[in-house]
Amino acid sequence: MLELSLDLMSDDPDHQGMPLSSSPAAEPVISAGKSATPPRTAAPYARVALVGDRSAEVAAHARIPELLEALRLRDGLPLDAYWIPTDEIFPAAPGGPAAGHGPADPAVSAVAVSDPAGSAGFLAGFDGIWLVPGSPYASEAGALAAVRIAREQGIPLLGTCGGLQHVALEFARSVCGRPDAAHAENDPGAPEPLIVPIECALDGHEGVVLVTPNSLAERLIGADRTVGRYYCSYGINPSEAGLLLAHGLRFSGVDETGEVRVLELPDHPFFLATLFQPELGSDAGRVHPVIRGFAEAAVARAAAQRVTARGVLTHQGPDRPGTQGGGSVALTA
Repeated sequence: MLELSLDLMSDDPDHQGMPLSSSPAAEPVISAGKSATPPRTAAPYARVALVGDRSAEVAAHARIPELLEALRLRDGLPLDAYWIPTDEIFPAAPGGPAAGHGPADPAVSAVAVSDPAGSAGFLAGFDGIWLVPGSPYASEAGALAAVRIAREQGIPLLGTCGGLQHVALEFARSVCGRPDAAHAENDPGAPEPLIVPIECALDGHEGVVLVTPNSLAERLIGADRTVGRYYCSYGINPSEAGLLLAHGLRFSGVDETGEVRVLELPDHPFFLATLFQPELGSDAGRVHPVIRGFAEAAVARAAAQRVTARGVLTHQGPDRPGTQGGGSVALTA
């Protein structure tokens, strides 16, 4: 059996995963021999999209490769991670917020959210989508399209820091009927933004999070309170929180004043976002339980997809159209 691995965690900042700008369906870069150390279990590799604009200045980005390795070696959860820049999902508006030249183009964001298959449909082939810290993103529209694909296709989603802000923004626009919902960092002139500056900026601070009983967050964290480390200055506008709750989001973690710090979507395989950065609450010996839970959900989806694919091949037979001649390739460590 041929042993392959996907070489996706290059230290070269120009290597951001698939060459999406030229071909969304392009094959990943493949190289032999990922590591001499085998994973703890024989779980299938799960393909995970790290959606965000990779930067050496974002501490969480630097931590992700070692967390992925710890998940593989210590928890038996092997992930093949692709860095996907937001502007390769959907092009950024000229002079957009990440460049410091003004608000996001609402027309562009509306198209991406209303028709994600036209821009982000390739993401449906991943087993998990992680919207990582680092906002303002180069393309607000790209980030929102990734969230909608995960929400509608039942793909495990983890949003951290700016990820939570854009999860809430996509939900307000797509589900709550608020196409004008705005992020104050991207559109500082918006009259009633959904995402607003936090009264006491949390940049570099730790804070207590009170975890809601009988929630996914509580099941993962295993306690009714935790401490999170923050590098953000924006959160959900308290006056708009009721809108999100009324349409099905659940706030499963709040600070001591009641402001949202964790949210999730019930009846989804895994849809959770945190305003704190669990990447920075992990180390090589103990990956944060929120990240581990996301990895478990992605691996479970990969295993289910593999079973489904085998069933199709068994039904078709090796000589029928749509098969690969009966051959197989295993993605192993």
